[in-house]
Amino acid sequence: MTTTQLHPSKQLKKLQARLRGLVGKAIRDYNMIEAGDRIMVCLSGGKDSYTLLDILLHLQHAAPIDFEILAVNLDQKQPNFPEEILPTYLDKLQVPYRIVEEDTYSTVKRVIPEGKTMCGLCSRLRRGILYRVAQEEQATKIALGHHREDIIETLFLNLFHAGKLEAMPPKLLSDNRQHMVIRPLAYCPEADIQRYADLRQFPIIPCTLCGSQETLQRVQVKQMLQTWEQETPGRLETIFRSLQNVELSQLADPQLFDFAHLAIAATPAVDSPDKSCP
Repeated sequence: MTTTQLHPSKQLKKLQARLRGLVGKAIRDYNMIEAGDRIMVCLSGGKDSYTLLDILLHLQHAAPIDFEILAVNLDQKQPNFPEEILPTYLDKLQVPYRIVEEDTYSTVKRVIPEGKTMCGLCSRLRRGILYRVAQEEQATKIALGHHREDIIETLFLNLFHAGKLEAMPPKLLSDNRQHMVIRPLAYCPEADIQRYADLRQFPIIPCTLCGSQETLQRVQVKQMLQTWEQETPGRLETIFRSLQNVELSQLADPQLFDFAHLAIAATPAVDSPDKSCP
């Protein structure tokens, strides 16, 4: 019997255990959460951030260490944004939260021409505000809801359009070294998160900025990866594992590997295969 053939309550229980296990593994692998941490969970109203908060709240009760959770939503003043949904949801959960009101919507719409990608400016504005709020709230970690596919998509976006091998790390120190960003959903497949959000019936709030642009390069990359996964199930997991298994000597960045000073050894190594050979 497959997961989709199970009763909804059993589907939820099984999926919940899987996602909690993946999040727990990511937290352990990257030492994301430590005793005494104050975790600022960025809650957008989408499936990913709802799932992130849900699982972290469970871990807060189950983990052998104590840490705080503060949910933060950035109200960007998008038209028709249902302001009551998140406060009602968080009050019901009795989760400490803060709603930050900043009209980044008008700024993005004014600066970015119609039809052009808004993601870059929107994300920069959000990041600056969230960093400021984290400092005000004395948060030791900022938790974002990026999942496995987000990380893989970013890898290919940078590969195709920026000419660099770069993705989203599960744990990141900000450029000014003042903020630690964590992505506890890094190991979680998007399809599992979508099913979980559907089963939990989270009150999803649609985005009318980046989430409304169907011609984005990210959307095209997502479609490409979904096709690969359909043709070869497991390919996305293999791609993600490659990010954890990097061989700098087999790439071509002279800043990261000292190719200039490579020299033939006086005594050949025994049974040492040459990885450069076809």
